[in-house]
Amino acid sequence: MTQNKCVIYTRVSTDKEAQETSLSRQQIELESLANAQSLLISASFSDQQSGYDVDREGLLDLLTYIKENEVSYLLIQDETRLGRGHARMAILHLLEKEQITILTAREDGELALTETDTMVLGILSVVEEYQRKIHNAKIRRGMKRAVQNGYQPERNLKSRGNQMGRERIEVPIEEIVRLRIAGLTYEEISATLSGLGHSISKATVHRRFKEYKDQA
Repeated sequence: MTQNKCVIYTRVSTDKEAQETSLSRQQIELESLANAQSLLISASFSDQQSGYDVDREGLLDLLTYIKENEVSYLLIQDETRLGRGHARMAILHLLEKEQITILTAREDGELALTETDTMVLGILSVVEEYQRKIHNAKIRRGMKRAVQNGYQPERNLKSRGNQMGRERIEVPIEEIVRLRIAGLTYEEISATLSGLGHSISKATVHRRFKEYKDQA
């Protein structure tokens, strides 16, 4: 069953030989914890790197695996194995978004967050939600301004047909020019095109429009 699947993550700070023994010990302890909790181990990941770094191969593989597979639990020796400082809170936030329950060998059960941790994670969730709302509002405003200035989104053929095709990653210079002439800012053009299925940054919009003007 999905709720009985878990992954294991172990970490030490350096790649010294003595630290490798610690990795093995963590793995054994967490396998025992999984057995005690009647959990099926789907995969194990490890790193020999500082907890202040987020660019860890094992950690990135872990996050990708969790996103792509049905996993409910993450087993670690203690919370410092995930990370330290700001990195720790960022990772906890990502795991919370994926609805992962964290179990630790030190606590012999679910990780107990402090009141401060809970408050910070709550703030991060609220900020992220409002970022989404602001982004969507920019898209709506951009589309409204474009239509008011004569833009006809139904003529944008690239927004129809194969939604998974290569056409979605091509820069629609004709649309950029048309929206720019309609009076939209580069940021509004970027947001509008995102709503039509083209993931293009404001900087890319500005650069491509400048290239078009230079060629013209």
